[in-house]
Amino acid sequence: MSTTTQGTTVKRDRTHYLYVAVIVAVVLGAVVGLVFPDFAVGLKWIGTTFVALIKMMIQPVIFCTLVIGVGSVRSAASVGKVGGLALAYFLTMSTFALGIGMLVGNLIDPGEGLNLSDDVAGVGQEQAAEAKGSTTEFITGIVPDSLFSSLTSGEVLQTLLVALLVGFALQAMGRSGQPILTAIGHLQRLVFRVLAMIMWAAPVGAFAAIAAVVGETGVDALKSLATIMFAFYITCAIFVFGVLGTLLKLATGVNIFSLFKYLAREFLLIVSTSSSESALPRLIAKMNHAGVEKTTVGVVVPTGYSFNLDGTAIYLTMASIFIADALDKPLSIGEQLSLLLFMIIASKGAAGVTGAGLATLAGGLSSHRPELLDGVGLIVGIDRFMSEARAVTNFAGNSVATILIGQWTHTLDRDQLDRVLAGEDRFDETTMVDDHGPDAYEPDPVPATR
Repeated sequence: MSTTTQGTTVKRDRTHYLYVAVIVAVVLGAVVGLVFPDFAVGLKWIGTTFVALIKMMIQPVIFCTLVIGVGSVRSAASVGKVGGLALAYFLTMSTFALGIGMLVGNLIDPGEGLNLSDDVAGVGQEQAAEAKGSTTEFITGIVPDSLFSSLTSGEVLQTLLVALLVGFALQAMGRSGQPILTAIGHLQRLVFRVLAMIMWAAPVGAFAAIAAVVGETGVDALKSLATIMFAFYITCAIFVFGVLGTLLKLATGVNIFSLFKYLAREFLLIVSTSSSESALPRLIAKMNHAGVEKTTVGVVVPTGYSFNLDGTAIYLTMASIFIADALDKPLSIGEQLSLLLFMIIASKGAAGVTGAGLATLAGGLSSHRPELLDGVGLIVGIDRFMSEARAVTNFAGNSVATILIGQWTHTLDRDQLDRVLAGEDRFDETTMVDDHGPDAYEPDPVPATR
C-alpha cells in the first residue's frame, strides 16, 4: 500500500514492525534465559552469527561512503580540516569521560567489602592473554597487506586509510575519475540494499543473544555487583545527557532527545547485540540523510569508532577503581591517571567489539599493577551488561560528534536536519541511501564556501 503526495508515490514504511519484533524478541529471550538456561546458552551461536552478518557489511559501507565523500569535493584541505577537528574533539571528550568516571568511582567506592575466590582470580589471567598489543603494533596494523585486503581484513582503520587514498586519487584525476566515482555510487546502493535485507534477521539475532547472556549469568550472579552496574549506568547517563546534550544544545540548538528519537532503532539494535559496530552502517546512512555532507560523515563516523570511546573510557575508569577497592589495594590519583591513559590508547579500534573492553582492562592492569589482575574476574559476570552501556554511550558520542563537526565545518544542511528531526522527511529504510539521480556524485565546481 502506498500514499501519494504532490504527485509522488511514497511507499508506506512497514519496517517499524521489524523493530517491534526486536523488542518482543528481547523480552522473550530474557524469559527463556531465566527459565531454560542450558537451552538458552546453546543459542549463543545464532546471536554471534547475526552480529557477524552486520560486521560483514561495515567495511564496504565505510569504503563507499568515504570514497564518494572525498572524491566528490575539489579541495583536499577541507577533508583535512574535518579530520583534524574531529580528532581534537575526540581527545577533549575522552578527557571529560575519564574525569567523570574517576569522580563517580572515587565517590561511591563500589568494590569495598567484596571477596575474591580462586576461580574468579583465574579469569583475570585468561583475559590478559586476549588484550591488545602495544601502541606500535596498533599503528603498524593500520596498513593492510594489500589495497584490496583492506575490505576483508575486519580492521576498520585499514579500510579508512585505503578509502582516503582512493578518494584523494579520484580528486586528482578530476573528470576522468567520474566514471569510477559513479560506479562506486551504484555499489553503495547495492551494499545498503543488502544491509536492509540482513536487518530482517534482527529479531532472531536479538532473541538468541539476550537468551544466551541471561542463561549464562542468571539473576543471582548479578545481585552482589548491582552497585557498580547501577553507578556505571548513571555515570554514562550523566555524560550523555549532561555533557553531550548541553554541548549539542549550546553549539547547534538541537535537542539531544530529538536526535536520539531519530536514532531509536539503532539504539535498540545496539542493546540487543551489545555492539555499537552493529549500528555503524545505519549511522552513516542516517547522518547523510539528516543533512551532514558525505565527506564529513565518512571521516567522522569511522574515525570516531576507533578514537571516540567515551563509554569505554568511563568503563575502564570505574572498573579499575572497583577492582582496586575490592582487593583492598586502592589506586592513588596519579596511578589512576597513568593507568587509564594507557588503557585508552590501548583500546583504540575495540569500541564495537563485544568483550574487548574486558581484555583491554586486563592488559592495562597487567602492565601497570599486576597484583590487581586477579580482580578482573569480579566483573566478568556483568561485563556483558556493562558492554551494552559502553556501546550505547560510544554510539551516542559519535552521533553527537557528527552533528557538531558538521556544524563547525559548515557541512551541515540545518534546514534538512530540522525537517528530519521533526519527522517531515523520513529515512528510507528500504534503500538506506538518498538517491539524487545520476548527478549525485558530480564533483563540486568550486570549493565550498558555505
